[in-house]
Order: sequence, then structure tokens, then C-alpha cells
Amino acid sequence: MHHRPPHAPAQPSLPAPRASSWRINLGIAAFWLAALGVLYIAMEHYLQPNAAVVTASGSLQIERHRDGHFYVDGSINGQPVRFMVDTGATYITITDTLAHSAGLQGGEVVQFRTANGTRTGRLVRAQSIAVGPLRVNNLTIGIGYTGSDAQAALLGQNFLRQFDVSMRGNVLELQPR
Repeated sequence: MHHRPPHAPAQPSLPAPRASSWRINLGIAAFWLAALGVLYIAMEHYLQPNAAVVTASGSLQIERHRDGHFYVDGSINGQPVRFMVDTGATYITITDTLAHSAGLQGGEVVQFRTANGTRTGRLVRAQSIAVGPLRVNNLTIGIGYTGSDAQAALLGQNFLRQFDVSMRGNVLELQPR
């Protein structure tokens, strides 16, 4: 039988968790935050619409986005804009912020009938509208669109009818006349 002598030290106990465990937890949290950040950036890139393609004949080909719509970059009075092609819209329609940036002031107050109900807006004239190499001057623009961001706009029939519009598969083509 074993007896511990009275002057022998007690069994050592394990030290309580200290700084090393919170550093490990912080490291794990930092790793996952970094991984989520990289995933977010990759998804943002993946979800962006493809750029429109200009053909040798001068037509503009716009590929359908994953959400089913057609998006194309352009400008109004020199201000950058991301158009969503809307064949059901009578006019090009832009946000109030974009209208201000493009110098579009005043105009006629009107009621727009949209898929989301009636909305008050204004109709003004824009000096130039460009989509890729395609440009139309002096068109009526509707102001009061509530897009996903300030640079969002609808590309309506008053622009589209200036071109031959065709669709093949998932590609919308605007051909100069």
C-alpha cells in the first residue's frame, strides 16, 4: 500500500485556460470572417451581368442575366447608368439621383402606371442617351424610378424603337437601322 508522506506536495492541477484559448478562438473567428468575405466578393462578381458585345456590323448583343433580365451599361447626358431592358416601358426611366447628376431638371409632372402601382414622376428631355456604340439624342426621360441603386434605369421603347430589336436564345440584339 502506498502512502503519501505528510510533507509530499499534492498532485499538480492543470492550469486554467488562459490567453492561449481566446487567441485560438479569435483565430478561428478571423479565419471564418475572411472566408465569408472572399465568398461574398466571389458571389458579387459571379452575379454581375456579362458585358454587352459589339459586333463587327455595329450591333449590340446583350446576354440574358441569371435573373431573366437583360442589363447593359450606358450613359445619359454623359452620366453612367446600368440599364435594365424593359420592352414594356414606354420611356427610359431613371432615379431622381441620376436625373440630378445628369442635369435633368423641371419637366412635366405625370403619373406612371407600373407593375407596382401608380407613381408620380416627371418627364424631361435628355440631350443624349448612349448604350454601347448606340446613341440617340433628344429623347423624353421619365424620372422617378426606384431602382436597386442610384445608377439603375429602365431602357424603354422610346430608345428601343430606334433600332431593329431581335432575340436569339438568351441574346437580345440591337441593330442600327
